[in-house]
Amino acid sequence: MTSEHRPFRVLGVQQIAVGGRDKAALRHLWSDLLGLPIVGSFRSERENVDEDIAVAGSGPWQVEVDLMQPIDADKKPRVHEPALNHIGLWVDDLDAAVTWLSGQGVRFAPGGIRRGASGHDVCFIHPRGDGNTPLGGEGVLIELVQAPAELIAAGR
Repeated sequence: MTSEHRPFRVLGVQQIAVGGRDKAALRHLWSDLLGLPIVGSFRSERENVDEDIAVAGSGPWQVEVDLMQPIDADKKPRVHEPALNHIGLWVDDLDAAVTWLSGQGVRFAPGGIRRGASGHDVCFIHPRGDGNTPLGGEGVLIELVQAPAELIAAGR
């Protein structure tokens, strides 16, 4: 299927999320040694995550680097396994993307479209397909993130 038929565009990388049992080691590497500033934090019992949000770059193309540890390492989701937990992609029309991709047989993780840690609407493509929806992220959890208006305008 060609891009003329796709009702949305991927504009760029919004985030990468890395996990470990203790985010202090991640902070030391990504912030202390590599120099990425920590600009926020997020904690969710439901998502079993305690994360610091670092950033690389600036302006509309700034990329988050989420440094995640599980609240309880014995519970799911296990945000530290695999260590490269997921990637996030900016899309210009999240609703259209989810509708179209679902129609193509893409499996989404439970939870549907919801507000993400950075305040943008998000939805996750499951790492693996199943019987009803055979297409997944081929082992990678992929977060689709609704791009704000200024990023959509910059990506034209």
